[in-house]
Amino acid sequence: MTSIESITLDVTDPAAAGRFYADAFGLGDQVRLRASEAPTTGFRGFTLSLVVSQPGNANALIDAARDGGATVLKPASKSLWGYGGVVQAPDGTIWKVATSAKKDTEPVAREFGEMVLLVGVEDMAASKQFYVERGLTVAKSFGRKYCEFTTPSSAVKLALYGRKALAKDAGVPADGTGSHRIAIGSQAGPFTDPDGFAWEGPAGS
Repeated sequence: MTSIESITLDVTDPAAAGRFYADAFGLGDQVRLRASEAPTTGFRGFTLSLVVSQPGNANALIDAARDGGATVLKPASKSLWGYGGVVQAPDGTIWKVATSAKKDTEPVAREFGEMVLLVGVEDMAASKQFYVERGLTVAKSFGRKYCEFTTPSSAVKLALYGRKALAKDAGVPADGTGSHRIAIGSQAGPFTDPDGFAWEGPAGS
């Protein structure tokens, strides 16, 4: 079964980005960083989500990101589905921190349970079929709105969302051009998906 082995973010200053992610989110090798000056403007067409167990943990991560220089795009708040907020890291990557829980049930900790890569797509049916043909198995699908794949051995889950809806969820305009500034590492790569996202082979291949 196809799985995501790594996420690589193209950043202007890998050392600074590394410090931010370690200090704010406690990330280690879940996300790799490499130097790039590839031009990009506006929405890059994806978000990364940190799924936490309770609202207090979401607040702790969002506050740490803000203190580390991130811009708060959506302050943490309650909603019908749970609780969460959105920040943009100093390197430009948009992160959502969220939980389906409505209240804290244990001591607050600056930790998360899952990481999800949400890719904004123009044609859900075409993109979903593209990934199925490359070995991914659909776990959840809601018509042309949302699709989540089964990646049990992955450090990062993959989901597809309509580009405009994803931008709205992130609190930014949907327009954007240039590099996505992200690459997905997998045994399934290399290839480029219908929306221009690059999948690479495993590190060292």
